[in-house]
Amino acid sequence: MESANRKLIRPSFNEFKEKADQPKKAAAGPAQKRPVPPDQTNAENFYYVKQMQAKTPMVITLKDGEVLKGVIEWYDRSCLKFNREGAPNLLLYKSNIKYMFKDEESD
Repeated sequence: MESANRKLIRPSFNEFKEKADQPKKAAAGPAQKRPVPPDQTNAENFYYVKQMQAKTPMVITLKDGEVLKGVIEWYDRSCLKFNREGAPNLLLYKSNIKYMFKDEESD
């Protein structure tokens, strides 16, 4: 039996280095971005529903400084129906509301 002329085939060091670097480049390629937060969190809707169900006395301050006290009856995308005792009920545009909070005095 004659010994066959065998040649040991090895990749050059440069080829090995290029292959080793490729996964690192691919993983570090485009920067990992955070996902965009949702447009709607439904936090506002949850708050209104909670106050409506409990009939929580609320204080609403309008952008012109007027302060209203009453209870939220219903809401939609742009308005609140606000019921007041001893005064007419109001339909308030949300865009006219500066801020609102629970009426602590009526507890």
